[in-house]
Amino acid sequence: MKIKAAVVHEAGKPFVIEEVELDEPRDDEVLVKIVSTGLCHTDLVAQMQYLPIPLPGVLGHEGAGIVEKVGSKVTKVKPGDHVATSFMSCGACTACKEAHPGWCVDFRKLNFGGRRADGSATMKKGNETVYGSFFGQSTFATYALVNERNTVKVPTDVPLEILAPMGCGIQTGAGGVINSLKPEPGSSIVIFGVGSVGLSAIMAAVICGCTKIIGVDIMNERLELAKSFGATHVINSKEANAVEEIRKLTGSGAKYTLECTGIPQVFRQAVDSLMMGGTCALLGVAPVGVEVNLEMQTVLDGRTIKGVVEGDCVSDIFIPQLIDLYKAGRFPFDRLITFYTLDQINEAVKDTHDGKALKAVMRV
Repeated sequence: MKIKAAVVHEAGKPFVIEEVELDEPRDDEVLVKIVSTGLCHTDLVAQMQYLPIPLPGVLGHEGAGIVEKVGSKVTKVKPGDHVATSFMSCGACTACKEAHPGWCVDFRKLNFGGRRADGSATMKKGNETVYGSFFGQSTFATYALVNERNTVKVPTDVPLEILAPMGCGIQTGAGGVINSLKPEPGSSIVIFGVGSVGLSAIMAAVICGCTKIIGVDIMNERLELAKSFGATHVINSKEANAVEEIRKLTGSGAKYTLECTGIPQVFRQAVDSLMMGGTCALLGVAPVGVEVNLEMQTVLDGRTIKGVVEGDCVSDIFIPQLIDLYKAGRFPFDRLITFYTLDQINEAVKDTHDGKALKAVMRV
């Protein structure tokens, strides 16, 4: 079928809205009419080719829409259902079977390979292959082919247009706290980088009962926003030494820290800010090959560093839980969203780079 999509042709070049041809759904696939799609940092990294993906390609991995068709073996959803789209995993490896699909042995191939698991492409333009299947979906388009495995049925009493970010950024920030760190009520936590992922983490820290929630960033507007979401303290790391200020606030350091920027120097601060025995979760995505320096004694003193992919969640379970929290007034993630149309995607990219949009969502 003919669809409209935002296509990346060269590294760092703007998205181009054009017509491409999308396959019909196979036995285990779902055709989704996209209502909205979020713009995530990982999309920007892929657009710049810091995360190499085959081009020309269609990105987008935070989709929400309505099921149009289903393959013959699909049982999870039916036409007319409201769904969110999340990351892809194989379902067969040890990590997937142990409910850690973010650690799937085929994660990179299935999410960044530009093709289905069997190597076939889902899109073309004339005789040219257009690489899709980004995170098993490619939602910068009017329609997307999604595997049953990474399709999440959502309730119909919440607007679909706000649910798109659930598929990656929101679940990553919230899950990094709730699922990975599991902070105890009364504990201290520091969030480094209070964009949409970091602010989702702050909301999750409130839900978990953390009583000292510290937000660190270099933009005062975002720090003020962090306080409105529940941060008890904020630090502008351009104006003060973040590690020293955290130690003043906590005494011996924070029990938990969350790094959301992917910047090596900030990651070092997140580790150095821990108390002995504390845990740092790394969420921030850096270009392939980026390294970080840590003092070995700091780690030797019982500190733990955890890498977190997609909030260490099973999306079918976690996304509905977050939606229930939203409906209860405890997780107001919709306040993060700035809306655009799909035709305005390059404007959304610029506003995201400039810090004007926390979570850009394109209505399709």
